[in-house]
Amino acid sequence: MSWILLGLAGLLEIVWALAMKQSEGFTRPLPTAVMVLAMAGSFGLLALAMRELPLGTAYTIWTGIGAVGAFIAGVVLLGETLTPLRAGAALLIVSGMVVMKLSSSV
Repeated sequence: MSWILLGLAGLLEIVWALAMKQSEGFTRPLPTAVMVLAMAGSFGLLALAMRELPLGTAYTIWTGIGAVGAFIAGVVLLGETLTPLRAGAALLIVSGMVVMKLSSSV
């Protein structure tokens, strides 16, 4: 169950990052509100997942989901540039997440 909570926390991290971008420096109320709610949900789910998961593992997976997810969302939804170097960097993050998961005893 803790891994599911962690995955959901990571997905909410992507939501709040996108909403932050759309808030245009907190000048647009709706995206700002979405960002705050998604942030609270993400942190809350991360805290629940950390009841069972080691800190280093949980935090690494959470930030990795958010970082790679925000990168993909930026490319797909916002038209950001996809270069081989950026894709390689995202793959390195995913590789680190896989190794961290495999090395976890939970």
